[in-house]
Amino acid sequence: MNAKFLRYLFKRLFMAVLTIFLVIAITFFVMHAIPASPFSSEKAKSDAVIAALEAKYGFDKPVPVQFINYLGNILRGDFGLSTGWVGNTVSELIMGGFSYSARIGFTAAIIAIVLGVILGSVAALRRDKLLDKIIQVITTALVSMPSFVMATLLLLLFALQLGWLPSLGNQPGGLVLPVISLALYPMAYVTRLQRSSMLDVLGQDYIRTAKAKGVHNSKLIFKHALKNTLTPVITYAGPMMAYILTGSMVVENIFSVPGLGRLFTNSMLRTDYMMIMGVTIFLATMIILMNFLSDILYKVVDPRIDLG
Repeated sequence: MNAKFLRYLFKRLFMAVLTIFLVIAITFFVMHAIPASPFSSEKAKSDAVIAALEAKYGFDKPVPVQFINYLGNILRGDFGLSTGWVGNTVSELIMGGFSYSARIGFTAAIIAIVLGVILGSVAALRRDKLLDKIIQVITTALVSMPSFVMATLLLLLFALQLGWLPSLGNQPGGLVLPVISLALYPMAYVTRLQRSSMLDVLGQDYIRTAKAKGVHNSKLIFKHALKNTLTPVITYAGPMMAYILTGSMVVENIFSVPGLGRLFTNSMLRTDYMMIMGVTIFLATMIILMNFLSDILYKVVDPRIDLG
């Protein structure tokens, strides 16, 4: 790694850390701006009991002191105690939910990228042919359909009507439909990106020269063209993970998957401020880190990129 790349790496890392800090600060102070106490909705709680609960969870201290303590706890991986799930820490609940969300999200991302690159390449190679037109029509339809609409349609068709797959995410095979629901939109978008990028690369002089030398089509695509078409896909990888992670919050509720989405929804119903803050900060950090990694991968895939 040269000095310029290291400067860029530390610059992006600093921006990522700063963004995470701002997310923590905004989330913390917005939640504490809500006038109601997380215990005020509980029945049969006297003022003395509420005061004792606030002291137990540290809500009785001044807000700036709470913020400093909260930052220190986060650096140790401690998001505090849950007020909605008594006896459980926020970190434990988040890790339990993330085990489901990670399986759904990363599986959907891999499917979207692999199928998107393949279909986009095929469409470019069969430009203006029937197969290309079919792929374009299907991807246009999928891009215009939100994940929660697709999830509902898949649930009605494959779970309720045909009975091929379970409707609940905690059953064997129950994660298949959520994964498909989350993968279809980004797969369609990657397909369109890959098609445009492949068409651009196939028109380059070095590709025409390789064709003139008699290089076989498969070698031409996989050795010369494919690597140079992946930069737009990597550019989209960060926003794609943001879409999948945020979209999974709705999809998980549709299929009753015990992941972060369902956990977040239940925490709002229970006015569990610590859980709401913990899930928000955790998801935001994941999205920021994914964007950071995709930025770094630009240079790895194409060394010609000027990092500035």
